[in-house]
Amino acid sequence: MKDILLIALFAFLGATTAGLLGALVLRLLRHRSLVVSLTVVAGVAVTAMFAGTLTVCWAMFLSSHDLYVVTTVVAMAAVVSLATAVLLGRWVAARSRELTLAARSFGDGGTFAAPVGQPTAELAALSRELAATSAKLDSSRERERALETSRRELVAWISHDLRTPLAGLRAMAEALEDGMAPDSGRYLRQMRTEVERMNGMVGDLFELSRIHAGSLTLAPARISLYDLVDDALAGAGPLARERGVRLVGDRIEEVPVEVDGKEMSRVLGNLLINAIRRTPADGTVALSAHRSDGGVVLSVTDGCGGIPEEDLPRVFDTGWRGSHARTPPAGAGLGLAIVRGIVEAHAGRAEVRNVQGGCCFSVTLPAV
Repeated sequence: MKDILLIALFAFLGATTAGLLGALVLRLLRHRSLVVSLTVVAGVAVTAMFAGTLTVCWAMFLSSHDLYVVTTVVAMAAVVSLATAVLLGRWVAARSRELTLAARSFGDGGTFAAPVGQPTAELAALSRELAATSAKLDSSRERERALETSRRELVAWISHDLRTPLAGLRAMAEALEDGMAPDSGRYLRQMRTEVERMNGMVGDLFELSRIHAGSLTLAPARISLYDLVDDALAGAGPLARERGVRLVGDRIEEVPVEVDGKEMSRVLGNLLINAIRRTPADGTVALSAHRSDGGVVLSVTDGCGGIPEEDLPRVFDTGWRGSHARTPPAGAGLGLAIVRGIVEAHAGRAEVRNVQGGCCFSVTLPAV
């Protein structure tokens, strides 16, 4: 037993010395290639075994021949181990370089494509994460392009919609100044109408800027859904009568909700005004409100004839007005963007779908 303990002690001392030297080498070469690190690790293992074996052999006073045989066996094992470590290191380093190039491609605006071949489990997991990140980045880029397009359209349409009333106001002001207006009262009424319209556009821009800046402050209160809908119908009634559109309340349930009454009135007002303007005379705009499994749903259904399927994802984008909405009465394309912003600030969601003869805008709010 004593001899075995001594052998174990000598082997441990030799292996420890080799391990400490290997750890020092690894620290010095920690910034080098993976091939070098794997080679050092294999070298440490072989050297530890070699040092422990020689220490024990010297302590046992083996003959020169026996010592030569042991040294030769250990040396062959060291050569094979080092060769295996180098091959493994080169293989892993090659897969790592391929993964680096693939990652660089989607970072420069492309799409990530995993390298061909069977990588290690860790590299395979990293490839999956990079692929998922690439998909998210592609979606983000597409969304960014759509938003940029919406901003450009918004700037163009706002410029057009502001230039037209400004030109009219200038012409009417010059006519009044020169005394050339045959009916000054009518001119003044028209100027006031144009000013109110421009004021509405500026108000919409201000509201949208607050939503995008995250500075929209809500003052939620518990109110009846019936009262909220009734006020919205009363506010949109004059416009509906002017355009010959029937405005009806359908299935209005007296469900309590906790919302900012002023902001939600703006939401319903925007939806109703948009529906009335798109519905032809003798058409019907219906507003319904009921409780569902997902919360409280308010729906506005119009008779616009439907929205093209390719345009449905863009309906709530800033500046979107549809392919047939280039005239001033169509507005600046801010109403629905404001609707979505206010609804999402209430932790709800706004959706649109086509129905027979028109489309249905739905606002879902959390139930109390």
